[in-house]
Amino acid sequence: MLADASNFVQSVDSTFIFIVAICVFFLALITVLMITFVIKYNSKRNKQAKNIHGSISLEITWTLVPTLLVLVMFWMGWTGYKEMTDAPKDAMVVDVYAQMWSWSYKYPNGVQTDTLYVPLNKPVKVLLHSRDVDHSFYVPAFKMKKDVIPNRTNTAWFQATHTGTYDVFCAEYCGLRHSYMYSAVVVLPEDRYIAWMAKQEEKQDKIPDSTETNSSL
Repeated sequence: MLADASNFVQSVDSTFIFIVAICVFFLALITVLMITFVIKYNSKRNKQAKNIHGSISLEITWTLVPTLLVLVMFWMGWTGYKEMTDAPKDAMVVDVYAQMWSWSYKYPNGVQTDTLYVPLNKPVKVLLHSRDVDHSFYVPAFKMKKDVIPNRTNTAWFQATHTGTYDVFCAEYCGLRHSYMYSAVVVLPEDRYIAWMAKQEEKQDKIPDSTETNSSL
């Protein structure tokens, strides 16, 4: 699986790595200091307790540094979130329908599939609909997840940067067969996507209209 399957991967990974690095650094620092103080200031070496006076510079340092780090984390998360919510105006729109326990996709021309096919390097905006309970549209390789709520249309978008097949899961427990609610995103070069869509339209045209069939009986 490619590490940069979509346009969001680098920003999400950078934020994650930064936060984990800060956590690991302070975990190591605090652990070392605790062990050092336990050994250096144990009761056997220090028979008599000593008064410890406060330090204004130390108080300012351990207040200011965490505050700045938290603000940096917030800024990285906010900019990434804003990018994920602002879909380009020229994005291809696909309706995504979730129901217990399957996904279906409807394209602007009326073609419907149970697997999402998209062209390479093309922004795709998904309109998320639930036909029953809460679901969550989750594409791990794209670093994208969005809740799918009944009576509400949520939106998300992505731009696939490599061809291939990528898993789609439901990340919200939705019943006994929740773990079977699996689909995929297939990313094709633009010429292959156009050819694929043309075949789907041809198949759709061959399906007899139900109203015409009934009227001829």
